[in-house]
Amino acid sequence: MKLTDEERQILVNLEYEKAVAFLAQAEGNAGIGFWDVVANRLYYSVFHAVSALLINDGHKVGTHKGAILMFGQHYVKEGKFPIEDAKLYSQLQTMREKGDYNCVYQTTEEEMLPLIEPVREFVGRIGQKLGK
Repeated sequence: MKLTDEERQILVNLEYEKAVAFLAQAEGNAGIGFWDVVANRLYYSVFHAVSALLINDGHKVGTHKGAILMFGQHYVKEGKFPIEDAKLYSQLQTMREKGDYNCVYQTTEEEMLPLIEPVREFVGRIGQKLGK
């Protein structure tokens, strides 16, 4: 399905709003020590921000792993975003999957707290590219 410019902009806005909301949810859950939820919300904050970027630039967003690969191919390899952003994105996906699906794995404050600011900065850089 081909999107009109208006439809594309609506989707970009919705995706980016979700990214910002999920970042706020991560910060709120950090305040009460729900570290698995923090991992989940940080990951989804980045996922939705990257999805907004991909949609904005006319790329099809499919799977979670596909979004990571497309981000690397279209933005990191081309020097638009630093490699550290791709590493952070991948790290968050792994932590989120472990926290959500592995009953013996628990994320900790020591793991998650240092990731909040880099995610805030990453989402902010995407917002700048989107004119937010």
